Amino acid sequence: MSGTVIVQAVNASKRYGEVLGLNGFTATFGPGITGLVGPNGAGKSTLFRVLTGQLRLDAGQLTLLGKESWNTPEKNRALGFCPDHSGLYDWMNPQEFVEALLLVNGFGPSEAAERARRALDTVGMWEHRQRKIRGFSKGMIQRVKLAQAIAHDPTVLLLDEPLNGMDPVGRADLLALFKKLASEGCHLIVSSHVLHEVERLTSQIVMISNGRALAEGNLHQIRELLDQHPHTIQLETTTPRVLARLLADRPDVTGLTFAAPQVLMVQTAQPDEFFRYLPEAALKEGVNLTGVRSLDDNLEAVFRFLAR
Repeated sequence: MSGTVIVQAVNASKRYGEVLGLNGFTATFGPGITGLVGPNGAGKSTLFRVLTGQLRLDAGQLTLLGKESWNTPEKNRALGFCPDHSGLYDWMNPQEFVEALLLVNGFGPSEAAERARRALDTVGMWEHRQRKIRGFSKGMIQRVKLAQAIAHDPTVLLLDEPLNGMDPVGRADLLALFKKLASEGCHLIVSSHVLHEVERLTSQIVMISNGRALAEGNLHQIRELLDQHPHTIQLETTTPRVLARLLADRPDVTGLTFAAPQVLMVQTAQPDEFFRYLPEAALKEGVNLTGVRSLDDNLEAVFRFLAR
């Protein structure tokens, strides 16, 4: 499946009056788990609504498993969608809700009941199956939304901010479930503005801002783009001034700042080279390093850089 294209977008654009939800969005989503990351209002939900056929593009092309997103109902059986909003029928209980959606989608009563049971059990909501949804917490509602999205065993699962409202235990549970679904052959596109959560889930990402794709691919490959500007590295030491003198003449060091009595901030345009020589140089000069932290070696730093 390594060469499979799950979603293909080419110059996809969608307007809301004068506002562009998607602005020439071009990206390819491959198999497995892909993180769709960007700030609120970046166009993530618009992309999902176009993919599910709720909205029609004004220009460009968007396909899912090779089929156009608009007016192709046959693709829906292969697609599961967990939206960001909580618009459930709150007078129902979870079992009724999931079964009703399965019945609408063509499953018979006995199969719908079994699929609902299995899906609710998978997301940890079977024991609450007879409670009215109107009394649920936001985290419980997220689980019910996920249950309806997976009940028909979709090939592709679109998850729009699925961890909103979850407590830490619930977040860990769902992250583990997403990885399990991927290991069983389901392809997930998970949108989030909480970058470290995506970083825990997958290294395959598409970054979106103002309706445009900023970058796509493997996080570690995108991370190399940061080499185009200085990295900030935080060094903790009992002798910051000695360390500053040691680093001041290095050609790869572009800036030094004393941030606290025992903290030296270093800017370098060649972080790999810097980390190679730092331990040996510090040991040679008798500098006691108690902490080293790269402030730019994560997904959030990559996004800040690309958005800029």
